Amino acid sequence: MSPSAGAALRLLAAAVDAKAVAEIGTGCGVSGIHLLHGMRPDGVLTTVDPEPEHQQFARQAFRASGFASNRARFIPGRALDVLPRLADAGYDLVFCDGDRLEVLDYLAESLRLLRPGGLVVFEGAFAGGRTVDSGPQPTEVLRLRELLRTVRESAELVPSLIPVDDGLLCAVKR
Repeated sequence: MSPSAGAALRLLAAAVDAKAVAEIGTGCGVSGIHLLHGMRPDGVLTTVDPEPEHQQFARQAFRASGFASNRARFIPGRALDVLPRLADAGYDLVFCDGDRLEVLDYLAESLRLLRPGGLVVFEGAFAGGRTVDSGPQPTEVLRLRELLRTVRESAELVPSLIPVDDGLLCAVKR
């Protein structure tokens, strides 16, 4: 994640006064650090990743960045197995940076998890420019196109594309 995309995430978390954030795809913790910086001081980041070593790296990165251990909850597992166990309307922001083949399922779960006025954010919405390329594309790009269309056409969402990094697709739940 670039510094500009991180700054956008920090801003988005602050804009919704986020106390509870769910993150799909912990990675090495870079996006989580940006989210935590934008969240309220008493906020908790719940981060889900199928790779326990990713979560261990992130745990160390959060600590090195000065965050107390109670600011993050790490749940190992596949997102679509974990998300149904999280509270309905219990989150201010959901950040999706997981398997691109599952983005439509992430959207459905995010809408259930978000409170009204909450924000869902998808990383990589441009897919390196392939979402607008008219040539044949792999399945993951076709799923991103379908996600973009679904979000744009939803009466339940107010969407925007932020052109930082590889694109952040953002949508506020009405």
